[in-house]
Amino acid sequence: MRFLELKKNLKKDFSSHKKIRIALMGDSSTQFLAVALKGYGFEIGYDLEIFESDYNQIDLQILDDSSELYRFSPDVVVIFQSSQKLVKSFYTLDSAGKSQFANEKIQHIAHLTRTLNGSNQSFKIVCMNFAEIDDSIFGNYSNKTSLSFQYQLRKLNCELMDLSQEIKNMFICDLSSLQNRYGSNMIFDPRLYIDADMVFSLDFLPVVAKNLLEIIQCLSGVFKKCLILDLDNTLWGGVIGDEGIENIQIGDLGQGKAFSELQQWAKQLKKRGIILAVCSKNDEKIAKAPFENHPDMELSLDDFAIFVANWDSKVDNIKYIRSSLNIGYDSMVFLDDNAFERNVVRAHLPEVHVPELPADPAEYLPYLKSLNLFETSSFTEDDEGRTQQLQEEAKRVIVQKTFTSESNFLASLEMVCEIKGFDDFNIPRVAQLIQRSNQFNLRTVRHTEEDLKQFVESGNSFHSTFSLKDKYGDHGLISALILHKQNDSLFIDTWIMSCRVLRRGVENLALNTVVNIARKEGYLSIMGEYLPTPKNELVREHFLKLGFNDIGRGLWELNVMSYIDKENFINVR
Repeated sequence: MRFLELKKNLKKDFSSHKKIRIALMGDSSTQFLAVALKGYGFEIGYDLEIFESDYNQIDLQILDDSSELYRFSPDVVVIFQSSQKLVKSFYTLDSAGKSQFANEKIQHIAHLTRTLNGSNQSFKIVCMNFAEIDDSIFGNYSNKTSLSFQYQLRKLNCELMDLSQEIKNMFICDLSSLQNRYGSNMIFDPRLYIDADMVFSLDFLPVVAKNLLEIIQCLSGVFKKCLILDLDNTLWGGVIGDEGIENIQIGDLGQGKAFSELQQWAKQLKKRGIILAVCSKNDEKIAKAPFENHPDMELSLDDFAIFVANWDSKVDNIKYIRSSLNIGYDSMVFLDDNAFERNVVRAHLPEVHVPELPADPAEYLPYLKSLNLFETSSFTEDDEGRTQQLQEEAKRVIVQKTFTSESNFLASLEMVCEIKGFDDFNIPRVAQLIQRSNQFNLRTVRHTEEDLKQFVESGNSFHSTFSLKDKYGDHGLISALILHKQNDSLFIDTWIMSCRVLRRGVENLALNTVVNIARKEGYLSIMGEYLPTPKNELVREHFLKLGFNDIGRGLWELNVMSYIDKENFINVR
């Protein structure tokens, strides 16, 4: 969208949109960026309340704990420091200062972010990195001398990535990557910079606003989890049913290269934790043949959590895929070369994201990469095993149908659960589960790794993680609880659980664990709260079913002394 279209959105009705508070702080003019953010927010269902710090007041706002920033209490703090101001500062230094410029600058940024983390409020921080400026002082030799601005700027961007790994609630809006994609001429308007101290051009403002909000969406638990793929003329060239396995286009020659590289990209997404599924109008045996027998296929059948090839409508098959995976339509992306099929899915399943693939397969992958479909705010080693876990769950579902008694089925699983407190090893996974969980999430409070570490250090909370395995496989870490101490009761700040273990008895085991903690520590009651969202209807009656008493305003109470442990078929380790 263009900037003027986003500006017109400011006059529209935001009343039904989700509210998010953003602090926007820059060392140059940010007024138009705030307009673009607010306008783009409307497009994706957000009502952004934006606090803009005064011009070039980043340090004063962050370092003064009584500043307007802290009184505003934002959900997200966005920090933008421009390369134009950076180079001005660089030019004032002597040779020794220039050679240490990136080191000094990153130490200052680290001081600012740690100050934000050290406050009593919980912030998520998004720092923009630095677009390149070629000042033509050293030419290509700038890559060889630490006295050049390019050398120091590139080093600074690398140091910024390292800092974001250390400070877990800090994320990077990658201006440098956007510059590579769109070109320096689109990003920077020299006339606007001279006249209004505006670094971004009007054409670029929607781009950076979209990029920022994609990060913020992820931090709010909104992101894509599943890539659904058509086969003929999408994953390979040609129609397998007509042309046979030996004649489809795949491999390193000709147009086959475009399809092979698309498959390679999909396989890397799977390794990152994105669920892959097939939805094809085809005979299943014929559709599977290339994955089993073609020597140039990059993807194998094991890469797919679900493989649906039949002659039913793709709308019905996507509905089946969604129900099998137990995810929302808005977390699905569907790729199909056929415009008719794309339009049918858009018409009947508008929440599913359906990219408008180019006519030329050679343009498929560049186009898809430009969309940034799979933004994320976390990654752990457990993500790589997600497809295997879903395949194991499919085996459980098949076996369950052979049992007439749910208790007998649960006992047959031979479940073992490991219960642990938070530690350096599981905190990243807990933070990720908090960010990703929407359905079994009673309060939908998005704590970061930094928040979780502070809970551990404060001593004012109890915390437990639950990891489950059975005879079919290892679910990994599937649930977490955070309990805050409140006089003679414990308040359930966070109770999250992966939906793939619903109706396995984990919630009963978790509550037994919570009550045992309360009894051991001398607490009389457990307090819970349900805050409804569009996605957590699943747990609306969670406390009621577990025996809590409704005390009004979304609050629930459980008497510890009268509680009787609930049945489950899980062995605790």
